[in-house]
Amino acid sequence: MLARVLSAAVNGIEAFPVEVEVNSGWGDTIVVIVGLPDAAVKESRDRVSTALTNSGFKFPMGRSTINLAPADVKKEGPSFDLPIAVGMLAASDQLQADQLDNFIMVGELALTGAVRPVKGVLSIAWRARAEGRAGLLVPVENAAEAAVVEGLQVIPVRDLREAVAFLEGEIKIDPAKVDLHKIFEHSYTEENDMAEVKGQESVKRALEIAAAGGHNVLLIGPPGTGKSMLAKRLTTILPPLTLEEALETTKIHSIVGLLKPGQALVTRRPFRTPHHTASDAGLLGGNANPTPGEISLAHHGVLFLDELPEFKRAVLETMRQPLEEGHVTISRAAGTMTFPAQFMLVAAMNPTPDGKMPGESRSSPREIQNYLGRISGPLLDRIDLHVEVPQVKFQEISAERTGEDSATIRERVVDARKIQQERFANKKAITCNARMGPRELKSYCALDESTKELLKFAMADLNLSARAYDRILKVARTIADLGGSEKIASDHISEAIQYRSLDRQLWT
Repeated sequence: MLARVLSAAVNGIEAFPVEVEVNSGWGDTIVVIVGLPDAAVKESRDRVSTALTNSGFKFPMGRSTINLAPADVKKEGPSFDLPIAVGMLAASDQLQADQLDNFIMVGELALTGAVRPVKGVLSIAWRARAEGRAGLLVPVENAAEAAVVEGLQVIPVRDLREAVAFLEGEIKIDPAKVDLHKIFEHSYTEENDMAEVKGQESVKRALEIAAAGGHNVLLIGPPGTGKSMLAKRLTTILPPLTLEEALETTKIHSIVGLLKPGQALVTRRPFRTPHHTASDAGLLGGNANPTPGEISLAHHGVLFLDELPEFKRAVLETMRQPLEEGHVTISRAAGTMTFPAQFMLVAAMNPTPDGKMPGESRSSPREIQNYLGRISGPLLDRIDLHVEVPQVKFQEISAERTGEDSATIRERVVDARKIQQERFANKKAITCNARMGPRELKSYCALDESTKELLKFAMADLNLSARAYDRILKVARTIADLGGSEKIASDHISEAIQYRSLDRQLWT
């Protein structure tokens, strides 16, 4: 007898439908799985056979052929265990269900018959709704994640027997529901706070500008000045995630398997800190079957690269395209995959190999040149703000007075972002000043004659590139937005220029 069960699989960050066709026939008792299954899918025949027996069902005698269609796309992971088991029961007349075509189902089976969570359920839920299916059968741990997709019945099941009983109509399982408004009702009181950082007011100002405009930042200073401490608190002054941003971020984290059991959404901006030994595949994503890397996991959040010169230069150079375009494209023999990667890059480094400023360093000029030369000029040009982080004075460390807390700074950042949202209301691809293109720069960054002369002098004096010119305009636009100014004034340009001068002092 032939049975068909609907399932889905993930390719990149999107899901596609998979039909699990099971045919039970005569011959020796054997299970054959076709349709480009990987090792984990092939092993499902052993898990399914044991789970069926331990759940009180009879294992079908004779030859069982299982086809995963479409047959020309590779199937990965253990998420087909549940639909294969249900299909084998239906093909052997142990399951009488008229609604198999109404539900998509995914889940890994334990040997006891329990249903374990799988990756990528949010993407599968979106696909199930797009396919017009009535519902989705998922493990209990994945139910909250899938339930954020409105207009879809999400049926949580604990084990194989419960899934069969539901499909036969013997029991009723209430669909999982989540309250999106309640999920987003959170505070930042448990996080690190900018008020904990003593001194470094100029650096805090630079981070506020970066947060307001979505700009990339390079922090340069000796060890122990608080570069990592400041970077870790940047997410506390960024605007809260919108629902659309949270869904995009959750989809990526779900595919990689970073969601906690029962977690519905990623509601706080990601902060990723890869080690300097990370490969290009680990940073950008890749391997034989491409999966999102660190820069995609930092989508709508912050990617922090500590000790920037310690990263392999070839790895850093691969980031140039994602920094410009907001996505990363990975090409393999099997095809091309594109992952979103709109993140803020925050990098930290020492000015010399021994950590001291060039005039105080014991390193030779050649050693310093080789150290700084690990970072290319094109990559530096893509970082909007270059900020010196000086040693903190004793009076500032010992003072009881603290600076502004994250909530106060975040209010100003949110106000500046609102101005940008209104400015780019008709441009969906542009969400902040850092994403402006040449046309937007011409429209929203017009300068008067005196301001043009100031910028012209800085370009010649600092030997800045055309890309650095654009970065200065974008940062100046953000500074003006923070000050509530419609026009870019000379003081806005002056402050933006100072964030480009430090790297020229070091690299020349």
